[in-house]
This record gives sequence, structure tokens and C-alpha cells, in this order.
Amino acid sequence: MVGITPGGSGLEISFIGLGRMGGNMAVRLAERGHTVYGADPSAETRELVEGQGIAATVPTARELSGLYKSGPRVFWLMVPAGPITDGAITEIAANAKPGDIIVDGGNANYKDTLRRAKELEAHGIHYADCGTSGGVWGLKNGYCLMVGAAPEAFAALEPALKDLATDGGYAHVGPVGAGHFTKMVHNGIEYGLLQAYAEGFELLHSAKEFDLDLAKVTALWNKGSVVRSWLLELAERAFTTEGQEFEGIADDIADNGTGRWTVEESVDRAVPLPVITLALQMRFRSRQDESYQGQFIAALRNQFGGHATTAAKQESSSPGATVPSGGKKDL
Repeated sequence: MVGITPGGSGLEISFIGLGRMGGNMAVRLAERGHTVYGADPSAETRELVEGQGIAATVPTARELSGLYKSGPRVFWLMVPAGPITDGAITEIAANAKPGDIIVDGGNANYKDTLRRAKELEAHGIHYADCGTSGGVWGLKNGYCLMVGAAPEAFAALEPALKDLATDGGYAHVGPVGAGHFTKMVHNGIEYGLLQAYAEGFELLHSAKEFDLDLAKVTALWNKGSVVRSWLLELAERAFTTEGQEFEGIADDIADNGTGRWTVEESVDRAVPLPVITLALQMRFRSRQDESYQGQFIAALRNQFGGHATTAAKQESSSPGATVPSGGKKDL
């Protein structure tokens, strides 16, 4: 493996995928003095980030290499897991040089990460995985970054990691694969927390005789209660902005794989995860009849991650008919 010679405090770095996460991360780094490039097939998306300090953008990852002036060259992926990630890596590797660094900041199965790292190592290219949490609030507040990488790759990336993260919000958690494994478990815990809050608030919501103001309850619980959290702060915001009946929000909750991978890993390692497993099963249930728990989780996911909500299911003369809605993505 070719060694890395770190540059100055400001890196040259490109982001492949300039959506709600990648775009915000690219802008945050540009605001802090890094030279940032971007690749995204959407001309509208590219134009938007160029107006916020991104040095240059191109339609495909293959074209990024020609934009760099010096090294080390860092290519940061923020695209969906699976074939799209593999395709982007293939495009980058076609013009990459030994010593370049590819970072996968999206959600990926850590087993795929280990495979990709081994394939790239044969060409002298460093691969790092960065579990990323913070949602749409990361641009303003910073992100929590869980990095799996060789020590020299982490050292080269650290100036960018420090500027992306909240204070103390990044760490070298282990070798390649450790970042995505840690983020997978993080998301599994998130599934369980969301489900527990949803069940509690459905019970509160059912007590019509008390006419409870759920926004007031969440605000109260965040003042010294043992269940206080950022998710509970977002619940208060959801109740305030959406109304506690969540009218117009369907309870169809997506899962992008991290929860499934966590449960599968628990089976492989014989580690019991009853709460997380049931939370995953409830996401499958949400795609059937509507429930208040599902609406609650859909509303909170929109608050912290900008995940789109679908229109609530409406009664129709045609059995099973629903209001047409667009797709949505998950953490």
C-alpha cells in the first residue's frame, strides 16, 4: 500500500452524491476553508451547491479526478448502499492513483466494506468507512462520525472530519469495516428508541378523557426526566408543527437495510436483540393498516433526517385504495 503524505489543514475533497446529506456535508467543509468538488447526475442539485461555495461539480464520479490540483485526493461517497456504491467506486478507481483515499460515508453492510477495501488495496488505493449520523441538522450543528480506516488514512482525513463533526463528535473506532459496523448497531438502537417512544405516545394519545397536550408532555419530559433526549425534542417539534393527530401523514415506515443487518448479525453472533428485532418487525407492520405509532415515527424521521412522509391512507370506495405518494429514503 502506498503511503499518504498529508497536505495542509485544508483538504481537496470531492463528494459523490449531493443530496440532503452529501450536499450539506460538502457545503459545511467549503464554509470551513476546504476545496470541495462534487458529482451528481442532477444539474439542479449541482447548481444549488455551487451557489454555496463548492468549487466545481461534474455529472459523474469518473470526471472528478481532473479537478484536483494536489494530494492526497479524497473521494467521499454519499450514495445508496449496494450496486450504486459499487458503480461509483468503479468510476473513481478508473482514474485514481496509488495513495488516493475513497471514503464511504453512506450506510453500507460492513461485509461489503471489507470486500471493497481488499479490492482497492490491490491497486494501492486506501478505503475508509465513515458511519455518519446527524441528519439534515448536520450542516448547522455538525455530525457524529464513526470512522473505520488504516491509521495513516484516518490521519489524512482528520482535518475534514474535525470540521464536519460536532465538538468531539468523530473518532477512529477501528480498522476498515468498524465504522459501518458501529453505525449499523447505532441505527438498530435508533429503531428501538423510536418504537419505545411511539408506543408510549400512542398510549398517552388513547387517553382521551385527559385531553393531553402531547407537545407539552414532551417539553416537560425534556426538563430533567430520565427519558429526555434529542429525539424527544424532535417529538415536541413534530407535535407543534404537524399537530398531535398527524393528519396527512401515513404510517408507512421504510427501512434501508441497517435494521435488518443488525438483526441478522445478532443471529449470526447469537446475541439476543429482542427490542431491536421487534422494532424492525413493526416497520413491516406499518406497511399494512395505519397506526398512530407508525405516524409518530414517520413524523420524527422527517424531523431529524428530512425523510419524506407519504400521504395518509384515505377511505375509498375501492378496497385497499390509497392516496398516491412519492418514494422516500431511510437512514
